[in-house]
Amino acid sequence: MSWQTYVDDHLMCEIDGTGHYLTAAAILGIDGSVWAQSSTFPQFKPDEIAAVVKDFEEPGTLAPTGLHLGGAKYMVIQGEPGAVIRGKKGPGGICVKKTDQALVVGIYDEPVTPGQCNIIVERLGDYLIEQGL
Repeated sequence: MSWQTYVDDHLMCEIDGTGHYLTAAAILGIDGSVWAQSSTFPQFKPDEIAAVVKDFEEPGTLAPTGLHLGGAKYMVIQGEPGAVIRGKKGPGGICVKKTDQALVVGIYDEPVTPGQCNIIVERLGDYLIEQGL
């Protein structure tokens, strides 16, 4: 299965028959390379991804400055140190799950809830971890 299929079928899928979808999603290599992304995923800078990776290695580094992606700033909220970073921006937010080799990223806006986004992103991340990725 191609990486794009994971994004299209597992991240950008309809949520629980509600007719709602994530706003954008991507699977990025730890080095910041794009493995696959939705057409709506923001153009990001390499240093934005480097800052996210650093927070996985040293949890708490993003909290004072926020998580920046594609020029948008997300206030970092609860997560799982070294595994998941969650951010909020107005009525929407972001969830980033780290696997051994990749970052699974989901961005949402109302009416999608933080919990719905977290489940989608973290479920795929957990699956990739089980596959050794």
